[in-house]
Amino acid sequence: MPLECSDRVVLITGANGGLGVAVTKTFLDAGATVVGVFRGGAEPAEHPRFMPIQADLTQSGEAGRVVGSVLAQACRPDTLIHLVGGFAGGQPVSATDDATWKRMLDLNLNAAFYTIRAAMPALLATGRGRIVAVGSRTAVDPAAGLSAYGASKAALVALIRTLALELKGTGATANAVLPSVIDTPANRAANPGADYSQWVAPEAIARLIRWLASAAASEINGAVIPIYGAA
Repeated sequence: MPLECSDRVVLITGANGGLGVAVTKTFLDAGATVVGVFRGGAEPAEHPRFMPIQADLTQSGEAGRVVGSVLAQACRPDTLIHLVGGFAGGQPVSATDDATWKRMLDLNLNAAFYTIRAAMPALLATGRGRIVAVGSRTAVDPAAGLSAYGASKAALVALIRTLALELKGTGATANAVLPSVIDTPANRAANPGADYSQWVAPEAIARLIRWLASAAASEINGAVIPIYGAA
């Protein structure tokens, strides 16, 4: 079935994750058309203004394929919400293996770079392009034992801030959101003894992202916004 294109077309990566489901719902509820990219697992729910695309964005060519699929539907994306990321570590620098280091860079930095680069021509063509990347508190508040994770998230912030400088005068913006631990089923399962009341709700992050993607936030560019819940 052809995708129903609305005035706002949002490309969301990591759309079937704990945060991705909330962000997707927020934009669909606002009347946007959403293209949701997911690597594996359950396919996001059906909706006439939603198109799921399975892709591994840690591979350079996959990002171009995703953007091409959207354009083939006669939908020009004007918003990119990049949620793809991963967590690994727990070892000091001296004990961090090559595989962990590379995995964190691939998931938390390279996927963002490939996707942003592929989407930029379409975003700029709209004259109102919006890019919002979700990083982590660890990007600005490092933790011992999380060198690969923290460095990859810090690099993501540097990428977004550099992009924001390059977008001046184009009508497009790039911003980053830095949550603390997100209250998702996966995080609860991994931390059964935690105080979940201290974590940040996915819906709260989704509302912030939606605002950053709106016309009301047109003068916000290069911001790195913490959203830590009660942590």
